[in-house]
Formats: sequence, C-alpha cells, structure tokens
Amino acid sequence: MKEGIHPEYKEVKVLCACGESFVTRSTSPKIHVDICSMCHPFFTGKQKILDAEGRVEKFKKKYAKKTKK
Repeated sequence: MKEGIHPEYKEVKVLCACGESFVTRSTSPKIHVDICSMCHPFFTGKQKILDAEGRVEKFKKKYAKKTKK
C-alpha cells in the first residue's frame, strides 16, 4: 500500500438512539445510529415500528385487502 494516501483508521464509539454504545473501528470520528443489535427486531424478537410522518398508516391504507360486500 502507498504511504500517506489512506485515511486514519481508529477506534470510535458508536451511539444508538436506544442508549446502547459499543466500540468499533472507522475513519469517521463519531457514529450515531437509529437501530443497533440491542434494539433491532431481528435480534430481539419484538416488533417495533418506527413511524415517520404517518407512512405506516398510509401504507396499510393503500394496500389493505378490500372485503367484498
């Protein structure tokens, strides 16, 4: 590898919105995430829906199965 062209790769602290934090390596000085392995539904087994501006309801309304009368 050439000298002097690569960014500094150092240990950084990752902060999640749920309050969890862990250390990893990155070229960024800080990392903030919305979902980590401690609060992600795949790892916890609990479903948690993050609704941004009513998009979940809009999706459900648009794709809801219509019943025949």
